[in-house]
Amino acid sequence: MLGALFERTTMKICHYNDGQVGAVVGERVHPLGEVLVQAGHLKPGYTMVEAIERLANEPAAIRCARFSVQGGSSLPLASVKLLAPILNPPAIWAAAANYKAHQEEMRAKMGSSDRSSLSKDDLMAEFFLKPSSSIVGPGGAVILPRVSKDVDFECELCAVIGKTARHVTEDAALEHVFGYTILWDFSQRDPWGRGRQNTRNIRKGFDTFTGLGPWIVTSDEIDDPQNLAIRVEQNGMEVMRAHTSDMICSLREHIRFLSDVMTLQPGVLITTGTPAGVARLAGGDHLKGSIERIGAMEVDVCAETG
Repeated sequence: MLGALFERTTMKICHYNDGQVGAVVGERVHPLGEVLVQAGHLKPGYTMVEAIERLANEPAAIRCARFSVQGGSSLPLASVKLLAPILNPPAIWAAAANYKAHQEEMRAKMGSSDRSSLSKDDLMAEFFLKPSSSIVGPGGAVILPRVSKDVDFECELCAVIGKTARHVTEDAALEHVFGYTILWDFSQRDPWGRGRQNTRNIRKGFDTFTGLGPWIVTSDEIDDPQNLAIRVEQNGMEVMRAHTSDMICSLREHIRFLSDVMTLQPGVLITTGTPAGVARLAGGDHLKGSIERIGAMEVDVCAETG
């Protein structure tokens, strides 16, 4: 297990500066990618997806990671620019309407259909894809398109696949997870949203509409993804407080369902849906989303100009 090899050091895998992979321990960033290149586990110009695949599947690469955080050079965390943990995921699969309270608020606000009678598999059949071109990292700017009359935030727990998964049982599902991060799913409600669902890929696919970060916490650090608190502040005021135990379909069920349909490759993101409490955004807003044991992800909101 990663945790045992890291000797229980709480470590977060980050993407920083010019695309390097680092290990955040406390307030220091260790050059993990550099160590893996020197040891021959990665080639120069590697991607984060390649680093995840090596760390999740090669014990020798994990040992290098262990040594890199036990000594050697490091940088102050405050001195580096954190990027989105993954810029080129093979896919971003997003769960829809996975909290009952969010279903209720969307029925009231948008005239969404009543899903209360759907089976779990019927609900999970509403998974949708978000484009990688919509990703922004920590401290990035979310641009409200000129066409948009109403854009909400959604703050979600997101799993990162580390080991290839196909026809995986729920009992074995979490063995394929490399780690966890925070995903902001920004969602245009008007136009094209009221009473419609087949427009999700467009309404949620604008550039900058997927906030990702601030890093990936390895799965060993989170025993149960269904036992995490979520909190969102909008302009310093709390607007969402929720818990992942309130999900209708668990992450284990998501992985079982998706892996029965397709092969989930290392680096695939599975974001688990937003709790209730989504709110309309305006230019100048500042958002801070926190998930227990992961950290906080902040973004600024700007109106499109030009």
